[in-house]
Amino acid sequence: MKIEAQIATELQISVKQVENTVKLIDEGNTIPFIARYRKEMTGSLDDTVLRNLEERLAYLRSLISRKDEVRGAIEEQGKLTQEIIQDLERAQTLAEVEDIYRPYRPKRTTRAMLAKKRGLGPLAEKILLGQKYSFDIFQEAKKYVGEEVLDEDAAIQGAQDILAEEISDRADLRAKLRDLIKRTGCIVSEKSGDANPVYEQYYEFSQSISKIVPHRILALNRGEKEGCLKVSLQIEDARAKDILCGEYVIGTRECASLVKKACEDAYTRLIFPALEREIRGELTQMADAQAIKVFGDNLRHLLLQPPVKGCVTLGLDPAYRTGCKIAIVDATGKVLDTTVIYPTPPQNKKEEAKRILKRLIQKYGVQVISIGNGTASRESEQFVAQLLHEIDQPLSYMVVSEAGASVYSASKLAAEEFPEYDVSLRSAVSIARRLQDPLAELVKIDPKAIGVGQYQHDMPQKQLDTALDGVVESCVNSVGVDLDTASFSLLSHVAGINRAVAKNIVAYREENGAFTERKQLLKVPKLGKKAFEQCAGFLRIRNGKNPLDATAVHPESYAAAELLMEACGYNKQELGIQGLQDLPERVKKINLEEFCSRAGIGRQTAEDIVAELTRPGRDPRDELEKPLLRTDVMSMEDLKEGMELKGTVRNVVDFGAFVDIGVHEDGLVHISQICDRFIRHPSEVLKVGDIVSVKVLGVDLAKKRISLTMKG
Repeated sequence: MKIEAQIATELQISVKQVENTVKLIDEGNTIPFIARYRKEMTGSLDDTVLRNLEERLAYLRSLISRKDEVRGAIEEQGKLTQEIIQDLERAQTLAEVEDIYRPYRPKRTTRAMLAKKRGLGPLAEKILLGQKYSFDIFQEAKKYVGEEVLDEDAAIQGAQDILAEEISDRADLRAKLRDLIKRTGCIVSEKSGDANPVYEQYYEFSQSISKIVPHRILALNRGEKEGCLKVSLQIEDARAKDILCGEYVIGTRECASLVKKACEDAYTRLIFPALEREIRGELTQMADAQAIKVFGDNLRHLLLQPPVKGCVTLGLDPAYRTGCKIAIVDATGKVLDTTVIYPTPPQNKKEEAKRILKRLIQKYGVQVISIGNGTASRESEQFVAQLLHEIDQPLSYMVVSEAGASVYSASKLAAEEFPEYDVSLRSAVSIARRLQDPLAELVKIDPKAIGVGQYQHDMPQKQLDTALDGVVESCVNSVGVDLDTASFSLLSHVAGINRAVAKNIVAYREENGAFTERKQLLKVPKLGKKAFEQCAGFLRIRNGKNPLDATAVHPESYAAAELLMEACGYNKQELGIQGLQDLPERVKKINLEEFCSRAGIGRQTAEDIVAELTRPGRDPRDELEKPLLRTDVMSMEDLKEGMELKGTVRNVVDFGAFVDIGVHEDGLVHISQICDRFIRHPSEVLKVGDIVSVKVLGVDLAKKRISLTMKG
């Protein structure tokens, strides 16, 4: 089956969609560009399907390449047969290809190789044949005794080693045993080394390989790596050995007994250890893929949190001894003022801190306070809640995750952005901006430092980085970027723009002033026509020469957009910030098919143009539920069983979701407590940033654990 047909079957889309997408990818187009501006070619495949297609395409191409390498290597040995060619053609995975190649792959010196070198190959063949008739094997073995073969037993053992290796190299038998282990085997663990309560539930653990869930695999792997657990696969060995004996053992003569021992040795010494490594590797790959998917989903929802727009914001980075760092930023994120206050132990200068904050709030018209959730966050939140009761103006606060803030504030990027501030004040600025525009701020930080995954440090880092970079790229491009205000970090995630070009855009902007039209991008060093094609539609210019530059309409479709406006009785200058509200109604009065033919565009492109002109530069985040701002504070001691609260989902993992209910410690809603119906994963119902109603099931003050339910 051709690659395109196979991918189409797997993704349940048409072959034409796959062929067109592959062509676009091979031409160097980015996934965001293909998803947004080549819908006619792809049949409107979304970003996720396109990335899956791209990943599968790469795997299948590497599979074909490996098949060619293996075919060539076997042919060089003069051992290529029609059967091997057919087996290679049928192979669907790299593991199957390696099984076929196993007998022909150069090996390190093995017991079988030494036995063959000592001339025991013919004896192995005679043992196989000797199952069918009476045969004195010891008498035959005497012929091979010499300088390198000490006695008959050594000769027979060498012949058995040869048989064991030949049996273990049979690809069809390995496939049967692999299937048996996966269907009937268990993964078991027991305590190893010093006790660690984290892994206590795995000290006497056993679960079917076919049923074990990904997060348990990752937990077992980590426990094994830390020396706390001994992990292995178990299977009913007799069934596995019977499969091999059924292929090789004939009758009950003495030679049959020797062949049986060779089969058992092949399984115990050669096949099972290799398959155990392979299957545990596959389980780990599956668990890694699931964890990376969950991490990616959580990151996507975190990055696309609704911004708190148009508010002067006070960022508070809590601390004890060194004081709470304060940064006030205007509605665009520009820093207005900074200071340090000491309302927390050991100084406890609460009244002084209140006076300072009241003055700053009054001076700059602060509308919302963003508090980091790190050390001293609890005391800082209590202090802010008291302060709000003493201020006669609308003011609220929100505790935001400061995961990665310290990484950013100590980075070279932060030093370039805020050379006049020390590390701690940069962190306060970041905390304020995280509330104003999570996406613009969080793209400055390595996604792995943001803290919305599970077992992220155990993941294959290259695979994790690729997946998370794809999520960031997807989010940035779905929202769009203001060309005149975007940071270098944000620009570097726009389709077609790398870090070097992003820096060149900022340098061009600083030297020449604000961009007035998109085509000026072609003057930026190293930003050529292909890069312009990929990035232009995702970059916005407010109040530029051409109103279409403020929209997601691609420059290649400007002529069509202007024709459409003209056909509906508008001119380009009427576009404005509010858009052409009654455009959809006017479009109904024209023949859209005829218009598309005249304008040289497809229907999907025309519909996208209509949507964009109706709401220019639409931010998809504006349609989500707004962040939960608070004016008062609670503690864990205030929680009572049965209490109902509102909270924000902070993290979604395989076994449940962690919810911030405003008491510093996040509560856990176990997967069994999310809803009344059965769900396979919490992400079917919840995502990071969701505002949810929960009920307290239990509170463990000693362990600082809160159990919540969403049922009822």
